[in-house]
Amino acid sequence: MSEARPAIVPETAKHQGDAWNKKWEWVERSVWTEPMLKALETGVKGGMWYSLIDKVHNLKTLEAAWRKVRANKGSAGVDHQSIEAYEEDLERNLDRLKRELQDGSYRPRPIRRTYIDKPGGKDKRPLGIPTVRDRVVQTALRMVMEPIFEREFRPMNFGFRPGRGCKDALREVETSLKQGYHYVVDADIKAYFDSIPHAKLIDEVGKRISDGRVLELIEAYLKQEIMEDLATWTPEKGSPQGAVISPLLANLYLHPVDVAMMEAGYRMVRYCDDFVIMCRSLTEAQAALEKVQGLMEERELTLHPEKTRVVDARVPGVGFDFLGYHFERGTRWPRKKSIKKMKDAIREKTGRRNGKSLEGIIKEVNMTSRGWFEYFKHSNKWTFTRLDGWIRRRIRSILRKRSKRQGISRGRDHNRWPNQFFHDHGLYSLAKAHGALLQSS
Repeated sequence: MSEARPAIVPETAKHQGDAWNKKWEWVERSVWTEPMLKALETGVKGGMWYSLIDKVHNLKTLEAAWRKVRANKGSAGVDHQSIEAYEEDLERNLDRLKRELQDGSYRPRPIRRTYIDKPGGKDKRPLGIPTVRDRVVQTALRMVMEPIFEREFRPMNFGFRPGRGCKDALREVETSLKQGYHYVVDADIKAYFDSIPHAKLIDEVGKRISDGRVLELIEAYLKQEIMEDLATWTPEKGSPQGAVISPLLANLYLHPVDVAMMEAGYRMVRYCDDFVIMCRSLTEAQAALEKVQGLMEERELTLHPEKTRVVDARVPGVGFDFLGYHFERGTRWPRKKSIKKMKDAIREKTGRRNGKSLEGIIKEVNMTSRGWFEYFKHSNKWTFTRLDGWIRRRIRSILRKRSKRQGISRGRDHNRWPNQFFHDHGLYSLAKAHGALLQSS
């Protein structure tokens, strides 16, 4: 008897299977099993998902959520319980969460509000810090919900999505400019995270999820009390920045705008609440702005009147900013706030009274420079040459102070400590890194 041959799988089927597995490789498999993913792809009855709360309070889901919360680190919330303290009694803590979610007794604790600096400016951005236990539940909830909505999100949407990021959005903008989309609607949504109306947001979630317990849980997070100093208050709208679930909800609320703009034929590139619309003519750009303004009004949102405009990116001295870069005349470089933020970080490490060794100072400066270059490496050459010179002057001022000379770096300091001196001591050169990048390209 001849030996049975293995079934031959057509190459097209193999390719489709590989693409399918890659598409969903990021999902939590303790939640999204193969049958669930197939149902997601083929569509469930009425397009609605009914029983999801049991996936949220499944112990395996909570354990996977905990691992993500621990990896992200973060501060303690209003209960002052740190990640380390939560982990000391992890099994009991997760069991308690499971029971509370099962019997409906779970209630989110207030969010601790703090403020962080906005990049390159004196303004502060509010940041909400939930407790560790609430971050675990929100992460579990996101694991369950995200694939349902991710399947429908449009290609123009790059923010806080699996396998996508700022660099992809920037690449899309650059490609559009090269293809002749020079007229740009440079838009800014005024206080987006603080302005999302709760009822309309819940309605958007309810278009795909009909599990009442899940909807109640989302609403509880939206109405979560905020503790600031000694005062506590309940928000009437908005989704708190800092909450694990907020980026997904923020993306979901703007999804209808993406759909409408795409169906109208506009080329929009969006990263959460930051977006541009790329157009071929001034008339098209003005029509696009009018269209998106109307869509925002329907969402009960407002475009910032002073920060929203139509520009011709070819005009010298005009251009537009997007995701930290300034685009103008067919090229891009870091916007002023991005440069200022980088310089502020270097200033903190190069004070003239810095008591660390030269090697220690250079090591810390290099960490900042390398991280900054990784994001801004696709910029004009002069950006890096000027910053290199500025960094060397900062360090020369320290050396000048240590050699009992007055004032900042000047005069013959360039001869005392030439550029080669810093190269020999291992100072990272942004210009050389950029040159090496161009050669490898």
